[in-house]
This record gives sequence, structure tokens and C-alpha cells, in this order.
Amino acid sequence: MRRTKAVRLALNILVHSKLRTWLTVIGIVIGVSAVVAIISIGEGMQQSVSSRLSGLGADIITITPGGSGVSSGFRMFGGDQPREGQGSANLTKKDLQSVATVSGIAAIEGEVSGNAEAYYLSERSRVSVRGVDPVEWKKLTTSELEAGRFLTASDYSAVVIGSRIAASFKELLAINRVLTIDNRTFKIAGILKESGSFGGDDSRVIMPIKAAVDTLGLDGNNFGSITVKAASADAVDQVMADIDSRMLMLHHIANVNRKDYTITSAQSIEQTLSDVSATMTLFLGAIAAVSLLVGSIGIANSMFTSVLEKTKEIGIMKAIGARNSDILMIFVLSSAMIGMVGGLIGIALGSGVSLLLPSLTGGTLSIPGARGGIGGSGSGVTTAITPQLLAGALLLSVAVGVVSGLVPSYRASKLKPVEALRYE
Repeated sequence: MRRTKAVRLALNILVHSKLRTWLTVIGIVIGVSAVVAIISIGEGMQQSVSSRLSGLGADIITITPGGSGVSSGFRMFGGDQPREGQGSANLTKKDLQSVATVSGIAAIEGEVSGNAEAYYLSERSRVSVRGVDPVEWKKLTTSELEAGRFLTASDYSAVVIGSRIAASFKELLAINRVLTIDNRTFKIAGILKESGSFGGDDSRVIMPIKAAVDTLGLDGNNFGSITVKAASADAVDQVMADIDSRMLMLHHIANVNRKDYTITSAQSIEQTLSDVSATMTLFLGAIAAVSLLVGSIGIANSMFTSVLEKTKEIGIMKAIGARNSDILMIFVLSSAMIGMVGGLIGIALGSGVSLLLPSLTGGTLSIPGARGGIGGSGSGVTTAITPQLLAGALLLSVAVGVVSGLVPSYRASKLKPVEALRYE
């Protein structure tokens, strides 16, 4: 039997049972659309994590007080050091000097941070302040200037502000304007471009560390964190290990489980968050796949019913020379068509949900080949629709259809012509 004829006969089976066919298709549509939507959200989460953490620099290492790892994650994702007396053991100048002797380090600085009241004209705003070593910070930062300049070694009453700080007042801040922070006046030397990265400086006021210590009332001998730039991204792991050994000796720690500091890098955080995101996507995808299982049962049931309805026709076809393989092919094609139609509609529905979610939550939709993202500010749900996802969903739905139809198709092919012709 020619394949074109087998396709026509398979289509004829579906056309003559429209209601049952569409009810079966709905089961596949629900499963495929759920899988597409959930996986697109998972892919979007991973892309968002990678893009935002890339702003930290793959060669950047951060040392923070506390051994639980909480303070490190808090610092790298934009948290501020607690005021004096509120945190765990501090990092000191001795720590900074000792770590600076580790080989493979291109730049190093100690930083302090905290919150303060900022005044501009008649407006007031609570801002995050970051005190840095002006010389070293230029080597460490991945931020770019929108206007003005970076800090210099001779600066004391000058600041560089993030893009969101500049836009947080009704009258936009500009370079050379005066900003008052905790009753101290500072001249705006530069404004940073928006980075959108975790731990970025979009919402911070950066000032020389000495000015930050005086403004925030901190101890000038202690740091909230020490930031290190490795000579290359490939050397990060080795540099981290060497720093850890140096810190263990310096702090006289014999038991590594009782460290009073944490060392992290953007690479390690990105890997951890990507693993968590992948696990969540797999888990939620497995739940969505249950809908496909239900849909596959619907296809099998529909095919069994079709076999019963077409028993006499099967007997006639066999009587005039149709082979078992011909009958098998007709019914397998019929179940594959159900899977394909359900898959196409499910892909369209799932993609529509993925397109709608970012606009509702203020996130972004990522489509390979498109410039930038489609959506809001990026603070909500981020989804990513890839050709691989769409092709995989379609292949999966067709495969579900084929597998579900194999048993009833096999039973149809094994019917004996005489018994099939006598079937009432």
C-alpha cells in the first residue's frame, strides 16, 4: 500500500469521529502547552541568572564576614554591610594586606557599605552607600559610565551614582550637581550606565572609602567585604583556594567547618543558581508531563474504539490483499496525527502563555535572534522560547501519539479477515 493512500485512510478515520478526535486532541494540547510554558520559564530563569551575574565579572572573588555563606550571597546580590556592632567578625586591614600577597591577583580592595539619607533640593531618599578604594575600584568594576568620570585617588567629597539613583528624584541628577548625604555634601562626578545585574551598582552611591567611613560612622580599620580580581577567569578556583588557606592561617582556624568568613565568586553563585533552576524546571516539567500521560491514555482509548468501529473495513481490506503492516501503518499514522495536531495547538497555546506572563509581571521574553528582550522592566517572570523547545515539544507530542496507538494498531493488524467480516 502506498504511503499517500495510508495517510488518506488514517485521516478518514479521524474525520468520521470528529467529536472523539477533538476530545482526544484536547488532552495532548493541555499537556504540551503546560510543558512548553514551564520549560520556557525555567529557561528564562537560567538566562536571567547568567545575564545578571555576568555583570559581576567572571574573575571577581568576594570575601565577606561570617561562615554560613548567607552574608556572602547577601553582599553579592546587593546587600549592605550592617552598622558597627550588628554583624559577625569583621575583616581587617591585616586580612587585606595578607590576601594581597596571594599570587594570581590582579587587583584587590576593601569595601564598606551601609544606608544613609540623601537630600537633593527639597527631596529626600534612602540610598545605599558603597565605600571603595578609587584606584583599585576602577580595575575591579564592570560598570560603565553614562556621564562624567570615575573616582580618583585625590577625591574625598565626590561620588559616582548608579542609574536608578539618578532617576529616583523628581528632578534628575546630573554631573557636577551637589548631593547631601547624612549632612555631608558631595559633588556628583559620574553616573553609571544601567547594568541590570545582581549585585550591580544601579541603586548605589559610590564614594571614596574614607568618606564612606566618616559618613556612615564606621570603624576605618574594618571592612564589610574584600573584593579580589583574579588574573584570569581560569585562575579563579586556584586563587580562591590560596586565599582560603591564607585566611585559615591568619584567623587561626583549625576546623574548616568553623570559618568566620566566606569566599565566593560569581561563577560559583551562577552554577548554584543554575542547578537550582534546572532542578525546579525538571520537577515542574515532570508534573506537567502527567497531563501528557493522561492524553496518551485518551489516544489509546480513541484508537481502540476506532478499531472496533472499523473492524469490518479491516476485514474487507485484508480480503482484497492488505497486509498486516498496511493496517498497522494506517492506525499508527492516525494516532500520530492526533499527537501532531495536539502538539501544534499546544505549542501555540504554551507560547502564548509564555508571551503573556512577562507583560503581566513586568519581566522579559527572550527569543533567540531578537535584539534585547520583549516585556517590561525585567523585575518579573522571565521566559525564553527557543526553536529547540518548540521542535522538542512537537516531536514529544507525535511520539506520545505513536506510542499510545501502537497496541490498538497492532491488534487491528492481527485481526483475521473472516472474523472481522462477521463482526457486528
